[in-house]
Amino acid sequence: MSKRLEMFDTMIAKGSQDPFVHYARAMELRSLERFDDALAAYQQVMQTFPDYVPTYLMAGQVAEQLGRTADARSALEAGIAAAQRTGDGHALGELRGLLAGLD
Repeated sequence: MSKRLEMFDTMIAKGSQDPFVHYARAMELRSLERFDDALAAYQQVMQTFPDYVPTYLMAGQVAEQLGRTADARSALEAGIAAAQRTGDGHALGELRGLLAGLD
């Protein structure tokens, strides 16, 4: 296990409610090429912090990479709704672009 992953796990175990900490943990899992674990972590962030918009794009990318197109589509569609809800126009464009490119 990486030191960064251990640090994020410790912060979460201590009750961190900072969405970035949870998101960063998922990003670390992705960087370690633990893609299934990363996708599960992104999904947990989406459930716990539904307005943390960057999570949806990353979840969509990882799901697509794993060949899980339905999961990618679901994450991206939920992300579009979150981006609209929060007024994040930049993320909205990225989410729509990735969704349009799915097979």
